[in-house]
Amino acid sequence: MLVLAFAGHALADTDDDAALYESACAACHGSDGRGQPLEDRGFELELPDFTDCEFASREPDPDWHAVIHEGGPVRAFDRMMPAFGDALTDDEIYSILRHVRTFCTNDDWPRGEFNVPRPFFTEKAFPEDETVYTLAVDTDDSDAVTFELLYEKRFGPRGMVEISAPVGNRNSPLDGDANFGFEDIAVGYKYALYHNLETGNAFSLGGEVILSTGEVEDGFGSDSTIVEVYGAYVRLLPSDGFFQTQVLGEFAVDGPAEDEVAVRAVLGKTFTEGEFGRAWSPMLEVLASRETDSGSDTSVDLVPQLQVALNTRQHILLNVGVRVPVSNKQDREPQFVVYLLWDWFDGAFRDGW
Repeated sequence: MLVLAFAGHALADTDDDAALYESACAACHGSDGRGQPLEDRGFELELPDFTDCEFASREPDPDWHAVIHEGGPVRAFDRMMPAFGDALTDDEIYSILRHVRTFCTNDDWPRGEFNVPRPFFTEKAFPEDETVYTLAVDTDDSDAVTFELLYEKRFGPRGMVEISAPVGNRNSPLDGDANFGFEDIAVGYKYALYHNLETGNAFSLGGEVILSTGEVEDGFGSDSTIVEVYGAYVRLLPSDGFFQTQVLGEFAVDGPAEDEVAVRAVLGKTFTEGEFGRAWSPMLEVLASRETDSGSDTSVDLVPQLQVALNTRQHILLNVGVRVPVSNKQDREPQFVVYLLWDWFDGAFRDGW
């Protein structure tokens, strides 16, 4: 997110992006977008550097528009950024934003518009800085409860490293006693290969190594080291809709696990309370997978889910859903899933409430 501080004086009557920015914004943000020195602006609030692509590229225009229109508090920022909804028309605000976008001169950074809501199982195309805490509860005889800590760290414009560390509690397949243990740890990398905001398309390639760290005798992990490769695609749709898909293959390097291919897809749409309020994103995820052995059955699951922003800054998100088998259902029962997502680049966990 961002903090803006516009100068409080009359606005020029012009349609030119740069001239309107100069008239409305430069007194605080500087003509170069780096922010005026403290002695010139007269207040100590730290201003954003619009030339910093790592900062400026992350948020979509509607979030910038909300802060300009309603003022800093609409996203739990400082009141030094006043509301300009009565002083600027929407066209003028977006005219200013077009000029602000020119300060980042490196087109390698995917725009924040591609950072659509995160589904449970389909890998996103957008590289992120976030931590996700996921809880899954099985309804079969195992009574399994799995907690996963997922950490994602962005490197440069396009790269991202992720580490997944799950633990679980389940009934042992040997004696039926409840056991607690570690599942398989996974380490992955994702690279944003292509993005085009004009067409609304972005595509990434990635891979993951799933290490055999689980306590197999107690029902945890696969007793195999698995290499996963995938492609992830996102398409922006009208009216805040979005479509995401992932095609992947999992290949056992050692151990008894079978090779597997899968296709995952999700269709969703984001609604807001009023024009600038809390975001709600219902999604329907479809998961299809099968082992590569001849004659293997295809498993298909549906995952209806609802993500909601919990705080004013909207960088703490909750998603609740259920994974329902619809084909190859033997020994597979519904699974309840929930995650809490912290987009920590936008602030500390306790910020923005």
